[in-house]
Amino acid sequence: MTETNAKVAVTSPVGGSGWKFWLGIGVSAFFLFLMFRSIDGAGLLAALREMDGRFLAPAVASTLLSYYLRAWRWKLLLETEKDASMRNLFHATTIGYMANNLLPARIGELVRVYVLGEREGIDKGTVFASLVLDRLFDGFSVLCILLLTLFTLRLPGDDGGVRTALVTGGYLTVAAYLVVLGFLVLLKRRTAATLRLAGKILKPLPARVSEKVVPLLDSFIGGIRLSSRPGNLAGLAISSVLIWLFAVWPIDLALRSFDVVLPLTASLFIMVLLVVAVMLPASPGYIGTYHYACFKALTFYGVSGEQAMAVALVIHALNFFPITFLGLYYLARDRMSLSGLGGGKSDHPPSPSRSGTEPRLDAGGKEAKGTDKT
Repeated sequence: MTETNAKVAVTSPVGGSGWKFWLGIGVSAFFLFLMFRSIDGAGLLAALREMDGRFLAPAVASTLLSYYLRAWRWKLLLETEKDASMRNLFHATTIGYMANNLLPARIGELVRVYVLGEREGIDKGTVFASLVLDRLFDGFSVLCILLLTLFTLRLPGDDGGVRTALVTGGYLTVAAYLVVLGFLVLLKRRTAATLRLAGKILKPLPARVSEKVVPLLDSFIGGIRLSSRPGNLAGLAISSVLIWLFAVWPIDLALRSFDVVLPLTASLFIMVLLVVAVMLPASPGYIGTYHYACFKALTFYGVSGEQAMAVALVIHALNFFPITFLGLYYLARDRMSLSGLGGGKSDHPPSPSRSGTEPRLDAGGKEAKGTDKT
């Protein structure tokens, strides 16, 4: 049996990746310019004044419930490792999403790993692996939403161009999803061979890259564990459906608050575009890209520019302010700080022991020497 020590660090994203930060700022500014260049300020304010605030409370409640359900799904994904408390899981989830909204480089996932690993004493490699599985469930859910949208979408006028774009995006998303899923399956079932292949693929790159990536993959795959218990699998499926149901409903409520009555497929269509938008480089909080996706989706339905912009501002606010304030509250309550998340480093405990016939590999795909035998 071998046991190795690994490190996980939440480092200052701006210090090492300043160009990414400024690229995001530039992209956000570009999309904001595209929107506001044709918007009448007085008309936008008039549209915002017409909003019916009674729809906001259930929209906020639905949004926060979707995050709580994310914490529940995360608990199920970690079931084979530890029965983590919902309190710590929800705190880590809210703090992580808050970090994505306020800090550059989208370090929210690393923040979630750090916070839960510290609170529950779980190996951070295992926590990170559970979040990869979490994203795979999200990817499958988005694919289902995309398919449902393709079969039910009805836009005023000729929607051939939009439908073609959705189909193309769908194919690309499916391809990327299958590539990642296939790689993870190979990495889990044929760890040694896959790591050797990864070492060969990375050979043209600087040696320091392969020296970091291959051991990281080896440590990461050891943390991927998924319960085969029927109740657990059913819970994962149910939680995934509910997460996205309560994420889409606030969009419909926001539309109704402006007396924009559209079929549910319109909210699904907006959600698909929002998912694409948050994948683009942008400033913290997805400012600009998020707004433009919502704005563009509504103009396809014939909503005026000012009203579409007002709806986009409200939908973004619903997804930004509640989780950000709640994350800051839990951050203070847990005696942590934003500066600590953005610039702190933490060594996590030794990786879980692994047994079996396959040895640990170095960057060249050969058996690593110097491991501690126990």
